[in-house]
Formats: sequence, C-alpha cells, structure tokens
Amino acid sequence: MDWQPLWLTAKLAAITTVILFLLGLPLACWLAFTQRRIKPVIETLVSMPLVLPPSVLGFYLLLLFSPNQALGQWLAERFDLHLAFSFAGLVIGSVLFSLPFMVHPLQSALQALPVSLREAAYTLGKSRLTTLARVLLPNIKPALLSGCVMTFAHTVGEFGVVLMIGGNIPGVTKVASIAIYDEVESLNYAAAHAYAAVLFVVSFAIVLLVYGLNRRQARARQT
Repeated sequence: MDWQPLWLTAKLAAITTVILFLLGLPLACWLAFTQRRIKPVIETLVSMPLVLPPSVLGFYLLLLFSPNQALGQWLAERFDLHLAFSFAGLVIGSVLFSLPFMVHPLQSALQALPVSLREAAYTLGKSRLTTLARVLLPNIKPALLSGCVMTFAHTVGEFGVVLMIGGNIPGVTKVASIAIYDEVESLNYAAAHAYAAVLFVVSFAIVLLVYGLNRRQARARQT
C-alpha cells in the first residue's frame, strides 16, 4: 500500500484545522454576541456546506480558480499562483467545506455561557481580548476540542470537494478518499480495503478520544 495518500490526508486535515481555528474562533465570537441584522445571513452562509452537495462547492471553486476566469487569471499573472488542481486549492476548499464544524460548536458554547462572566471581566477593566482568552475560552474547552477534532475528522473524509478542485494527482492532491475511489475503479479491492480500514480506525479513535475527554471533564465538574 502506498502511504503517501494517507500522509497527504493527515497534512491536509492538520492544516485545515489550524486555519479554521484561527478564523473560526473570532467568527464564532462575533456570531455569538452580535445583534447585527446581517447575522442570520452570515449564519446561513456558514451553514451552507452542511446542505450543499460537496461537488457543488468544488465545482464553483474550480471555476473561480480557473485561469480562464478573472480571479484565476489575476492570481496566475500577478503571483504565479495556480490554485486549481493544487494542494493550496485543496486547503481552501477544505476550509470552506469544514467551516461549520468549527464555528457551530464554538458559537453554541459561547452563547451558553452566563452573561455575568463577561460583565464581571469588563467591570474589572479587562479588555475583550483578555476576557476571551482568560475567561471565556477556559470555560468552553470541550467545545474547542470537539470543534478541532470534528474539523480534522471531517476533512479526512472529504471526497467531492477534493475531487473537483484537486483531481487525482499523486503526491499533490491524491488524498486517501481519492485513493480508495481510484482502487475501486481499478477493481483493486484489497488496496481499497486497506485505505478504508486505516481511515476507519483513525477516525474511530479520534472521536472516541473526544467523547472520553468530554466525559472526564463532565465528571470533574460534578465533583
């Protein structure tokens, strides 16, 4: 079995998780506390990957990054950057497709916190950033863990988006889900089973770890 697709999958999932944590946390904070009228629109856009077929998002990203389109042509001419059928394009597609898996747990956890926590911190002269880092985030550790793990696991299982935007380029865009599809198309079921088994075991272990840690933290609160 070629281990390169599995390594590429882990790399893609790790990079996507880090980027979504950095982008998803401030977005979740804004959605949790804002009263702007545009909030339902932003929430709808964030949730769209949950209802859209992955191939739809991948198709429009492929068109957007195509050198025949304005953005793709501008990126190619100005920065020599070609996102279609590249690992960077996979990262962008994965970030957009896994966005709700990071934002939703964080937003729900922040909204569930008592308002008095923030008000007490503000009364003591703490800034919003300090309040977030030292007051709010320590109280939503299970949500942070769940968001990161579910984002990682969801990226590992992506197929439609990565196929549309990345294709099947060995060592560049051929992740494990594409490798499974490729082996099945070639009637090489033994190799497909090997890839699928590894993904199943890894995903099961990751999700089990999250539930175990959350259960331990729940018991710690009760005691």
